[in-house]
Amino acid sequence: MRTYDFAPLYRSTVGFDRLFSMLDQAARVEPSTQWPPYDIEKAGENAYRITMAVAGFTPDEIELTQHDTALTVTGQKKDKDGPREYLHRGIAARAFRQTFNLADHVTVTGAVLAHGLLAVELRREVPEALKPRRIAIGGTQTAAGQDNASPQVVDRGEDAAKAA
Repeated sequence: MRTYDFAPLYRSTVGFDRLFSMLDQAARVEPSTQWPPYDIEKAGENAYRITMAVAGFTPDEIELTQHDTALTVTGQKKDKDGPREYLHRGIAARAFRQTFNLADHVTVTGAVLAHGLLAVELRREVPEALKPRRIAIGGTQTAAGQDNASPQVVDRGEDAAKAA
């Protein structure tokens, strides 16, 4: 297994310490300890989907919680039939807790459990105030300090025809 030294990047960047900590933590986690297995896919320009294999769990045994930029999926199997005697137990029914770090402005829009797969739909919705906007160069400034309105176009040909 390779290890990466992020020290040179710490010296030349500001504000990316959280990202480097997550990369360092991900490099230390062995794939065999990540249960249940999951996929993360990009479903559109601003849409994402997390699909987790949670066979044997019912919707009331799974809890999804989003707090700021963290999505936590927790599963706790309820023993409905009491103790059983198994000759072989290959279906995992152990409790799990998986946390996903989300980017800013990413929210959960829905979740569906079907055929043993939990699909969590996510969407990135950047507020209008944080989207890039075009700023006019020159011109007059309004009282608010910004003028993002399109300029008024005056048809000089029509004015000249009336004067003649």
